Order: sequence, then C-alpha cells, then structure tokens
Amino acid sequence: MNKWKGKSKGTILGYRIFVWSIKNLGVRSSYFVLYFVATYYFLFLKKSNQYISYYFTKRLGYSFWKSKLSVFKSYFVFGKVLIDKTAISVGLRNRFTYEFDGIENLKNLLNEKKGGVLISAHIGNFEIAEHFFADIDFDAQINLVTTDQEVTIIKEYLDSVAIKKSNIKFINVKDDMSHIFDINQALSNNELICFTGDRYFEGSKFLEAELLGKTAKFPTGPFLIASRLGVPVVYVYVMKEKNLHYHLYARVAQNIKNRDSQGLLNSYVQNLETMLKKYPLQWFNYFDFWDDID
Repeated sequence: MNKWKGKSKGTILGYRIFVWSIKNLGVRSSYFVLYFVATYYFLFLKKSNQYISYYFTKRLGYSFWKSKLSVFKSYFVFGKVLIDKTAISVGLRNRFTYEFDGIENLKNLLNEKKGGVLISAHIGNFEIAEHFFADIDFDAQINLVTTDQEVTIIKEYLDSVAIKKSNIKFINVKDDMSHIFDINQALSNNELICFTGDRYFEGSKFLEAELLGKTAKFPTGPFLIASRLGVPVVYVYVMKEKNLHYHLYARVAQNIKNRDSQGLLNSYVQNLETMLKKYPLQWFNYFDFWDDID
C-alpha cells in the first residue's frame, strides 16, 4: 500500500562507521565504503528493490537493465547524501561548494515579515541547507514539522559528534493538534515552517494527485495548513551535483486556484516532477509510493 511505515534507512552503527571513515579517511574515500553497502542492499533488500525498480521502469520508462543499474546507483547516491550530511555536521563544511537558485524568493519571503512555509520532499539533502545559508546573509529560524516515528537515537548521536549544533527546531505533529499553536507562534516571529509533502501514514487523511503519470496519495496536513495560513509558500530542494557540490532550488508556489489544499498539492507535484526528471537517482522513497505493487 502507498504509505510510509515511519522508518527510514540507516542505523546507528552505519552512522558510526560513516563518522569514523570521514574523520580518518576523508569524505571522498568514505564513499568507497558505499560500494559494499549498496551491493548488500541491491542483493538482499528484495522489497525495497521492487519498489524503487517500479519507479524507474513504470514511472520513468527505463529499460530492464537500465533500471537494474539505477537501483544500485540510487542506494549509492543515498549513501553519499548521508555521508555528506554527516561530514558537514562534524566540521567539514568547507569541503563542499554550493549554488543558490531562487534564493531571492526566500529573502523576499522574510521581508514580508509574516513568516512563510517551505515544502520539500524526501529527495536530495534538504537537512544540510542551514549550513550554507550563512554564506548569503540569510538569517532565519527554520521549524521542521515532522511526524517521524523513528527513535531519536540517530539524531542524538549526530548531535553529539557535531561541531556546530543544528539550529533547526522540530515541531512534532500531535493528536491534540497543539502543534498548530506552535506553528502560528513561529510564523508570528517571522520564522519559517518546513514540511515534507510526500509521505503519509496509514489511517491519516490524504489527498490525491498525479505524479509521473500515476495517481498517488499525499498527506493532507502540509497542504491544508499551508493553504489556510495566508503566508507565502515556497518549494525548496537541496540536490546533490557532481563531486562535493550542492544546488539549492527555491520556487514560489504559483497558479493556485482559490489557494485551496488540492490546488497547492497540484502545484507542488508539478514542481516535484520537474526535480525528479532532472535528478532521477535522488528519489529516496523506498516503499510502494504509488500503491501499485502490494
């Protein structure tokens, strides 16, 4: 079924290995470890392989062999993204380069003095964005709204080895809806609220939209809240390029009829599809996203 189970790939042991490799071998040499990790995933994670292979063959139209190779590459790129995030956390920010595409949209958003909503997805490496904002005199508090059900041991470990602690605040979605108060309070302080709009949990409300030629389900929350807040909405992605280079994209949500949740979702999906066609290997949803397999 088209739902996320609340657990992402990656273990505390894996992150410990990454940190040791980065500190002792360097970032590029640490990538070598990923050949073994990606090979293990490729050979033994049957369900995950089935889901991501469907994405390449059915949604992107890849041939059988191109899809097989892309499955391996997907795991490899995902590993690189995790290593990069870890490397930046432990103080190797200066090893990476960055370019901004649409950063003026974020600056304009803050200049309006009423906060704003950022909507991203589980593609690329959005979590490293804050480490680069200082380069462009962009000083804003980011609040990440999350329904992540994972144990926080990985986050706590990364915080313990980080040279500079993350400034991102987390707003946890709660059954009593108290997170709405936290969101409104942050916006009143001219802060940014960030959602990921591409994963929903079984039993939660959802909207439907067509992505890559097939209807899929998306969580209602991010789009309903963003449509009702009356603040600017920007789609933000941080995508990995060649070598140690990243590209940040910021696009203002446009052409939304009546600014309703469905219209906002349709706009988001169009933007997301554009990014996936440009960076097909950076789709990191390893489950039955289109509800077309299980």
